[in-house]
Amino acid sequence: MIAIGCDHGGVQLKTCIKQYLEENNYAYEDVGVVSADTPADYPDIAALVANKVCDGSCSCGILICGTGIGMSIAANKVKGIRAAHVTDTFSARMAKEHNNAQIICLGERITGPGLAVDLVAEYLHAEFQGGRHTGRVDKITALEQA
Repeated sequence: MIAIGCDHGGVQLKTCIKQYLEENNYAYEDVGVVSADTPADYPDIAALVANKVCDGSCSCGILICGTGIGMSIAANKVKGIRAAHVTDTFSARMAKEHNNAQIICLGERITGPGLAVDLVAEYLHAEFQGGRHTGRVDKITALEQA
């Protein structure tokens, strides 16, 4: 199950991504919002998605706001979360393969719908490579204890 959420600045892009998920038989849970006319604070949505990933009810997450930056900052404040703001397909793939990011963050105002779908596809098809990357991810986790 994939958790997906956006603030009012990401509703249109979230709709495109949900269509891709449905067409490719990915199960998802939409935590909101549903209208660009309803202001929403991105930290609230980021927390909803991040907590679903942390508690195991969702295996990964997708967050969308105007730029993707606010969502990534907020999601990364949740202990145990590695959220990556991605703007190109290589970064989307590396976020999973090297960093084992559980959440990707996108920006509707900076990423078109075609590219956004490509970013999601690259991320979802990638697998964590482990090996030397495991120790690095462990070091990231250790920073939460500092």
